[in-house]
Amino acid sequence: MSEPTEDELAFVDDVAVFFEREGLPLISGRVIGWLLISDPPEQSAARLAEVLQVSRSSISSATRMLTPSGLVEGVRKRGERQEYFRIAADGWSRMLERRYALATSFRQVTERGLRALEDAPPERRERLANVHELYGFLETELPAMLQRWRDRREDLA
Repeated sequence: MSEPTEDELAFVDDVAVFFEREGLPLISGRVIGWLLISDPPEQSAARLAEVLQVSRSSISSATRMLTPSGLVEGVRKRGERQEYFRIAADGWSRMLERRYALATSFRQVTERGLRALEDAPPERRERLANVHELYGFLETELPAMLQRWRDRREDLA
């Protein structure tokens, strides 16, 4: 198990900053960044803390945040009590599917808002109507796009 290079750590920080802009805590982004390039792909919480130079409790918080999305998964090795973390094989797709499902939920919220503004002047409804249209479009198009991705992956395999 080699120590990460400066270039690798710089990459990890770039990933962290990207995900921080998406609303994730910086440490969660650093965990994603390291798990994308770590060797071996499975990393213990202790190793993550060591490489990322943070506390084990920070790693615990980050992994608890990342596992529900399906991007990161915890695994156990036979005969060991320790849990390891890795990027799930289909983690990116699962994470995106979860986000896509939110399009339907938010479209439904905007629909309720439009009903609440039913008698309001068109100028007042316009902003909400635009968001409603966008999320309706995403709700329709995103699953088809994800299916095209799956088909492409199958063709490549």
